Amino acid sequence: MSSHTSANVVRLGVLGHGVVGSAFVELVSQQSDNILARSGVRLEVAQVCIRDTKKKHTLPKGAVLVSDPHALVQSSEVDVVVELMGGIDPASELIFAALKANKPVITANKALLARHGAELFGAADDASTDLLFEAAVCGGIPLVRPLRESLRGEPIIRVMGIVNGTTNFILTKMSEHGADYQVALAEAQQLGFAEADPTADVQGHDAAAKIAIIASIAFGTTVRLDDVYCEGITEITAADIAIARKFGFAVKLLGVAELAGVGSNLASSKLSVRVHPALVPLTNPLAAVRESFNAVVVDGRASGSLMFYGRGAGGEPTASAVLGDVIDAAINLRKDTHAPLGAFTDAKLLPISEINCEYMIGLEVADKPGVLHAVTGVFARNSVSIRAAEQDGIGSDARLVFLTHDAKESAVQSCLTEFKSLDAVKHVGALLRVVAG
Repeated sequence: MSSHTSANVVRLGVLGHGVVGSAFVELVSQQSDNILARSGVRLEVAQVCIRDTKKKHTLPKGAVLVSDPHALVQSSEVDVVVELMGGIDPASELIFAALKANKPVITANKALLARHGAELFGAADDASTDLLFEAAVCGGIPLVRPLRESLRGEPIIRVMGIVNGTTNFILTKMSEHGADYQVALAEAQQLGFAEADPTADVQGHDAAAKIAIIASIAFGTTVRLDDVYCEGITEITAADIAIARKFGFAVKLLGVAELAGVGSNLASSKLSVRVHPALVPLTNPLAAVRESFNAVVVDGRASGSLMFYGRGAGGEPTASAVLGDVIDAAINLRKDTHAPLGAFTDAKLLPISEINCEYMIGLEVADKPGVLHAVTGVFARNSVSIRAAEQDGIGSDARLVFLTHDAKESAVQSCLTEFKSLDAVKHVGALLRVVAG
C-alpha cells in the first residue's frame, strides 16, 4: 500500500462497470461506513475501467473513469484489483499482471478460472497475494469460502447441485405447467433469466465451468473445463418430466463432482466430474429448488450433508459475494498476509463410461407384436437389469419407459446403440441418470 494513503484505507480498481460492476460500486458506497466499523478498513473506489468513457456512468465521489485496463492494474493509486469484465482475454493477462505487482485480485470470472485456474492459483501463491473468487461459482451463495476454510479438513465425498438458474427456471416451467422446452425458454428470455443466445446455459457449459472450479477446491485437484462431461437440457421434453414424476423423481440439470469407489482410502478413489440432466428423488431437497434459484449439497464423511441455497446470479447477489472477498483481501493486505490456496494434485478422473447409476430410458416404439420382447432382449444382452417399466400413450403414439437397476454407463450406451438399429424402435428419447440420495 502506498505510504501516502491512510493506514486503514484500501483503494479499489474495478475492471468493468456492467450489471455486476455497477452493482458492486454502488454497494461499496452504501456500505463503506459499516465496513469500516466492522472490519477496520475503509474501501474507496479509486478507478473504474470501461471500454467507452464517453458513455454516462454514475461513480462515487473521487472515483476516476479510465479506458486503459493495463494502466489501472499498474496504477500506484490502486491497491486491490476487482476484475468484473469477464472473458478470457485480456482478463487473464490483467490478473497475472496484478498478482505479479503483488496486488490482490477478486474475480467473478468462472470461464477464466475453469480454463486457467491452476496457473492463476499458482501465480497467486507464488506472489503471496490473494486471489479470491466466491462470486464465480454461485453468485451470492457462499460456497467457495466454506469449502476452502470451514471444510478444509473434511473428507468430502461428493458435491452436487443446481448451479445454473436459467436451466432450473426452464425445467420448473416444464414441470409445473407442462410447457414445451421452447415455450419455457422464451419465457425465461422475456423475464431476463436467459440471454438472447442461451447456448452456454442450456447446453450446460456455464454449469460445467462452475463444477470444474468447485471440484478443484473441494478435492484439492486440478480440474479444467475440458475434463467435465457435459450435457444440456435441449432434448428434455415435458413428457420426460411427467413420467419421471410417476417414478418419484424431479428432473434437474446438475453439476456433480464425486469420488467413485470410495473405500477406506479416499486418496485411491477416482473423481467423476460431470454436468447432465438427472433424476432427483422427490424426497431430496434439491428436487424442491424452483425457478432461478441455485442449491448445492456437500456430502462429507464427518459432516454429513450440508446444503447451500440462494440466488446464484444477478447483479446485486453477485456484487455481495464480490464485496465479501474484497473485504477479506483488504484486511489481509493491511496485515501483510494472504489466504493461500494450497497445493493442487493432478486429478484421477473417472470417464463417464465407467460411472454406475440407475437410468431412465424412453423409447417410441411401433405398435406391433414382439416389440417388448425385442427391447428387453437388448437389455439382457448388455447385462442391464430392468427395475420398472411403464407404457406411456397408446397406439402409434405409444412409448415404453424403463427404469433400470444400477448399471454401468458403457453398458447402457450399448443398449441405446442397439435400440437405434431395431425396426421396432422409432425414436430413442433422452437418457436420464438417477442421482442417489
